[in-house]
Parts: sequence; C-alpha cells; structure tokens
Amino acid sequence: MKQEMTSADVAALVFELSSGDTSLIDAKIGKIYQPVPGELRMNLFIFNKGRDNLVIEAGKRAHMSEHIRPSPKIPHAFPMLLRKHIMAGRITFIKQYDFDRIIEIGVVRGGIDTILVVELFSPGNIVLLDSERKIILPMKPVTFRGRRIRSGEVYQYPEAQISPVDATEEDLKAALSSSDSNVVRTIASRFNLGGVLAEEVCARSGVDKNTDAKSLMPDEISSIALSLKDVFSPLQKNELSPCLVKKEIKGQLEAFDAIPFELGIYSDYVKESFPSFNKALDELFGKKSAEEVKEVVEAVKKEKVDVFERRLQKQQSAIKNFGKDAEKQTQIAEKIYAYYVEVEEILSVLENAREKGYSWDEIRSILKKAKETIPASKKIVSIDSASGKVVFDLDGTSAAIDIRLTIPQNAQNYYDKAKKLTRKREGALRAIEDTKLAMKKREKKQSKRRKVSTKKHWYDRFRWFVSSDGFLVVAGRDADTNEDIVKKYMEKRDVVFHTQAPGAPITVIKTMGKEVPAQTLEEAAKFVVSYSSVWKSGQFSGDCYWIKPEQVSKTPESGEYLRKGSFVIRGERNYYRDVQVGAAVALELGSETRVIGGPLSAISKHGQNVVELVPGKFNQNDIAKKIYKIYVDKLKEINFVKQIASPDKIAMVLPPGESDIKV
Repeated sequence: MKQEMTSADVAALVFELSSGDTSLIDAKIGKIYQPVPGELRMNLFIFNKGRDNLVIEAGKRAHMSEHIRPSPKIPHAFPMLLRKHIMAGRITFIKQYDFDRIIEIGVVRGGIDTILVVELFSPGNIVLLDSERKIILPMKPVTFRGRRIRSGEVYQYPEAQISPVDATEEDLKAALSSSDSNVVRTIASRFNLGGVLAEEVCARSGVDKNTDAKSLMPDEISSIALSLKDVFSPLQKNELSPCLVKKEIKGQLEAFDAIPFELGIYSDYVKESFPSFNKALDELFGKKSAEEVKEVVEAVKKEKVDVFERRLQKQQSAIKNFGKDAEKQTQIAEKIYAYYVEVEEILSVLENAREKGYSWDEIRSILKKAKETIPASKKIVSIDSASGKVVFDLDGTSAAIDIRLTIPQNAQNYYDKAKKLTRKREGALRAIEDTKLAMKKREKKQSKRRKVSTKKHWYDRFRWFVSSDGFLVVAGRDADTNEDIVKKYMEKRDVVFHTQAPGAPITVIKTMGKEVPAQTLEEAAKFVVSYSSVWKSGQFSGDCYWIKPEQVSKTPESGEYLRKGSFVIRGERNYYRDVQVGAAVALELGSETRVIGGPLSAISKHGQNVVELVPGKFNQNDIAKKIYKIYVDKLKEINFVKQIASPDKIAMVLPPGESDIKV
C-alpha cells in the first residue's frame, strides 16, 4: 500500500484546499490535537459547511478526514503551544513550495500572521513560523547539515530539486548524463517524482526504464521531456480525475494507491472514482489509520473481558496439578513402607560406612561393586552428598530418602507434603468460586449497562426530525445539502416548507403518499423558522410558507442567476404567520440510541431527557457541552452518553447561532 504522498499528490491536494467548493481559505481554526507522535489534527470551522478535521501526518500525508483517531486524555505540549498561537485564527492561504512535498498554511489571528509549514518528505516535520519566517515552534527540533529546525532559527527549505513541471529538455539532459543509475531511478530522484510517476513517464515515452541514463540518445531524451509535460498536464489544466487503484490482496479487492489523475501503468487495475482527491486520500490513509485504532481498542477490550476467564483457567490447571502432586507424594510414602526392609538395610550399610570414615565417593564405588552381594543396593539411583539424601527406585517410583531420618520420618515427610498440596487444592477451589462469582457480577453489571445501537440512514447528513404523527422531515444544512434534497430526495407527493429569511433550509415532509395532519405541518413550520437566521438574529418569531414540489424550480427568470442551493418558487404560497421559534434536544433510547433535535412536541414524543432551548447567549459549542453535562449527570454513564450524544453530535442538532436552556 502507498505509504506517503508524492509531490504531484501534494499539488493536487493544495489545489483543492485553496480553491472552489473544497477551499479552506477563511476557515476558522478550532482545537488542535496530537493523537499519536507525528500526527496533528486541526478542527476547522468552514464557512457554510460546518466543522471538519484536517489531519497531518508528518512525512506521510495531509488531507481532510472523516476517520479520526481519538484524542489523548493528556494533551501533548506541541498542540497546546500551537493552540496558543493559531487557535481561533483564520486560514489565509494554502500553497505548495516549488513542487516539493512541502505545504505552507497561512494563518492570521488578531492581526498577527503566522505560517504552518508541513514537511511531507521523510522524516517529516510540522513547523510554525512568524511573519519573518523565524521558527516559533517545531514539532521535532532537528539539526541537519546546513539546516537547523529549532526555535528562533530562520526556517530554511531543504536542498531544491528540479521541478518536473518546469523542467526543460536541457535540465533533463544534464540530469541523465551525470547519473550513474538507470532512467527510472534518475527521473524519480532528480525530479522529485517517486517511483510510480517515474515509471509512468518512461512508459509514455517508450523508453525502457532499465536503460542506463547516460546511454540515452537525444531523441529518447526529447521523448521523455514530452512525456513529463504530458503526465503533469492534468495538474497544469486543473483537470483532476481522482481515484483509488485496487488489486487483490489476500483474496480480497483492496485499494493500494490513490492518484489525482489517470495513469497508463494502472490501466488494467480496478479503480474507484471520487469527487475529490482529498476524499480518495482519506479513504486510503484515513480509513486505514482508523481501522488500526479500532483493532487496538478491540484487542484492549478483549483483554479486559478475558481477565476472569484466564484467571479461571489458571486456577483449574493449578487444582489439577495439586491433585496429581498430592497423589504422587502419598504414593512415595506408601512405597517407602512397602520396601521398608530393603531401604532400612541399605541405610544401615551407608551409616556404618560413614562412621568408619569412608567418603561418599568411596561409598559409591563400594556400592557399585556390591550390587551382586547386596541385591538391595541395585535400588539406589543416586547419592546427593551435599544434602545427605539417597534416591531409590522403588518399583518404578523415585523416592529421595534422608539418611539422617528414620524410615517412618521419611515417609511422614511425604505424607505432610501431600496434605499441604491438598490444602492448596482446597484453597484453589474456593478461589474458583470467588472468580465465578466475580464473573456473574460482571455479567450482571454489563447486562444493566445501556447498549449503544446505531444505524446509518440516508438522512443523517441533513437536519431532520420525526414529527409527532411519525412523518420524517428533512432539511438542508447548507447550499450543497439544500441542492441534494431538491434534486435527489424531494418527490411530487411531498410537502415543501421554506421561509424568505436568509439562511433558511429547504425543508421537506416525506409524506409516503399519506395525508399530512395539521400537527405535522405546524411542527415543520416551527422547524423551518427556528433553523433559519431568525434564531441566529435573536428573534422569537417569523413567517414561513409551504408549497408543492412542482413549484420549486432551478430555472431562473430571464437575465437572473441562481447560486448553488438557491431555487425559484413559483405559484401560490400557503403562509404560517408569526410562528414562535423553539427547539428541543433529547435522547432516543429505543431500538436506536441517538441524540435528536427539533420542535418540542415532536422531540418529546420520541425522546427522553428533553432539554428545551430558546435563543440566548451561548454559542453552539458551549450550549452543546452544557447539554452533554446534563445527560452525563442524569444517566451516570459517561461512556454511553459520549458515544450517542457527545458535544459534537449535540451541536449537529442545534439551531444556528446562540442559544440558552429554557428553565
């Protein structure tokens, strides 16, 4: 799988993030996190789009991401210091340095300009500069030959390479003629291309990639120069066709590369197209990193769950061993009594020999010779002179006999060991009962704990609620989602609500062919007014109207222009005057567990722990945190609440602008 971005990837990404619908220019920087070493996540508020996350992994990747790693409980020093300098600042520019794997992000906060430099070449770094390009803070302070990345130093770029976009035929000729390698390696290294693009250039030029660079003919060099320009023409013309390239890996079709434009060397591979290169990068890199985190979390959870089972297995194994060992010790004691005479005879011989002054080596020698005259001596296996013990083979049972003790005393030692092991076995049996009791308590506790049950719905990306009468009501969040609702999800049998107040969402009641009751119409009216600029401006009432889908048109009057997300309404309008604003947030704790928001009457019907809102003084983030705290205090299950109603999820169902909790 692709491990890092190329300079062409960086060029395509920078183009997307600095222009058009995917632009981050003027985005406001929120909190900054460092989930793992080398990775930075910047929470951004993008005008007319809401919150999103820019993920930067030094030396590897940078892209907006839906797949984010969890934030550490104790924040790292680097993101905390970045917050001090650029949090609440606005992004003023995003650009690539000299077709290199370097991205520069301009930020202004309180009239002070800073630049965040992202180095995506190995080993990678993230560096914050002041307006004079002095280093305020590097993620990793390092010193290279002729280049110091440390606070207070003037930031210096790495040694420049030839840009493939600007390279002339003369540049190419000079690089190839001075190379000691083949064509593909020379192009990849000297022109900052990477292996894949270098192979593409060779393939398009018709020059064998393994040819010695020095041996190329002038016409071959000309062909390579033309191929260079041809490969990068989509970048020059801003005609990207991003996609993932897939192949079979371990029996499954998996993505291994993300490319901003078509490559001939991948013509035989399966490809999946994406609306932006940024999304393709997130699918390749972001999804993979999220899966890795999920695997680690699941492994940790499994480890915690299995702790009692492992303990039980160890205790059961110990009981089995205690039983076997106790039986063995008893058997040895009984064998000693069974061979009482033979053992006593040998011990008597040994004792006499020791009294006469014989050494143990001499005794061993005598016993070896006496095996014919003293048959009992054949039962001796070994003599341990240090401990004064003799090991006997008593009909297949090995018994260590202490010559300083009597036969009954030796046998009693083994009986005592058997009793001790039996007591240990009884203790282990009691421990097993304790473990089983703990497992039952855990299961009981887990059964009481609320379970998270979430499903994916097509309307999740919009504002929505289910009316008191069970009708789904969906509304746009911005120009893009307004456009999608009208073009993709609005049907002729639906009812459409709108208001002339700016920023009002297109709101559609999905009728499913049924007659819409007055209660649902009133709730939709309150919803469309409350989620418009009426709430944002602090007003407590507004007007709206409902129409039929065929009255909504994308065709403007002659000489007029319609912006994205805007529509022409023609025909009679059915007005609701002086509609009082009002919204509520609640927890749905049935077959699905989720936070819901909308008109009070509808939310009270389908949710629990209802919190009613009015226009007020707290921004969305602050009021979301207050509601989150209320739910944590009520349910006493912080993990459950965090999964279904985190502050971010609550903020998604709140009206725009500032709010307060109705007392």
